[in-house]
Amino acid sequence: MIDSLLYAYMEEQLRRTPNKFKRYLYNEIPWDNKMTGITGAKGIGKSTMIRQYILEHRTKNQFLYVSADHTWFSNHLLTELADDFVKEGGTHLFIDEIHKYKNWSRELKQIYDVHPELHVIFTGSSILELEKGEADLSRRALMYKMEGLSFREYLELFHGISNRTYTLDEIISHKVDIKEPVHPLPLFREYLKTGYYPFSLDFGFEKRLQQVISQTFESDIAQYADLKASTVRKLKRMLAVISNLAPFKPSPEKLAVEIGVSKNNVTEYLILMEKAGLIGQLRDDTGGLRGLGKVEKVYLDNTNLMTALAKEGKPDIGNLRETFFYSQMKVRNDVTSSKDSDFAIGKYTFEIGGKKKGRKQIEGIPNGIIVKDDIEYGHGVEIPLWHFGLNY
Repeated sequence: MIDSLLYAYMEEQLRRTPNKFKRYLYNEIPWDNKMTGITGAKGIGKSTMIRQYILEHRTKNQFLYVSADHTWFSNHLLTELADDFVKEGGTHLFIDEIHKYKNWSRELKQIYDVHPELHVIFTGSSILELEKGEADLSRRALMYKMEGLSFREYLELFHGISNRTYTLDEIISHKVDIKEPVHPLPLFREYLKTGYYPFSLDFGFEKRLQQVISQTFESDIAQYADLKASTVRKLKRMLAVISNLAPFKPSPEKLAVEIGVSKNNVTEYLILMEKAGLIGQLRDDTGGLRGLGKVEKVYLDNTNLMTALAKEGKPDIGNLRETFFYSQMKVRNDVTSSKDSDFAIGKYTFEIGGKKKGRKQIEGIPNGIIVKDDIEYGHGVEIPLWHFGLNY
């Protein structure tokens, strides 16, 4: 029999769950798949999304939501919970923060094999830890990664302004047609500073974001790579250096000297930070869709991180624009570096700049696009930067 404490916990969590706004992944998750995992950085809405699904689809005793760090699991097993839940007619088991449970991958594998009729949906903020566990689940679980809020989602969540998504081709063809806001640029400036995380309106946003950064280093990265505290401090130093230089072409030798580590470890550390959602690495097209090409530039993951880590909270505007474009477009597109300009996506080449940006950089380049900040409307090959925030 399922402990009543777990049902009480679920009801309390559901009671506090907002249900008006839903993240872009909500309608893409195969909720009735046998086993599905959802990863993503801390605080971007994974838990809220699965609880919203429960609110809208549950029937009595068929759905159960638990958090893997609940005290109940201090002397009980996941497999034990799954066994009892199935016996009581349960069909969908939702497990939040799965990476906080020891041996989670092994037990999920057992649950998958023993209970063919049970649907399991689990989430985890430690992308690295979940990746480590995928070896046992690679043939069983479908994995989805959730990114932070797009500019489109920000408008809906914080300002009640609802717009549909636009494909890249629609954006380039000037098909973007939103009824409001009448003047989007002031809200776009807000988004760049504080709009990427759903908790940005909470009290103490800046402090909480700093805590997310620290927890990512001290918990996710340190535990995954078994790093000493001294090495974690050096990685934090590396992020600080990157924040002042990004986007930049990585030089393992210079970074190694700057933070006091072996240059042979720099590439590994950058990959760890990328997978943990702190930075993005722009690669060339030699690796194709597998994303194994040579790293040409390193970015911070999003513009909110740039603002939080910049001196006096004022990041370089040119770097901010490039970071926004990259963070928004990589969700739906294979973005690579361009030999002639800033970015390439398929047949298109993109040059990013302000409203006075000329066309010199794309002269003679087929399908060259000028992406301009500080403009509301585009024409010809000139597209407003904020339009690319409507892609997901």
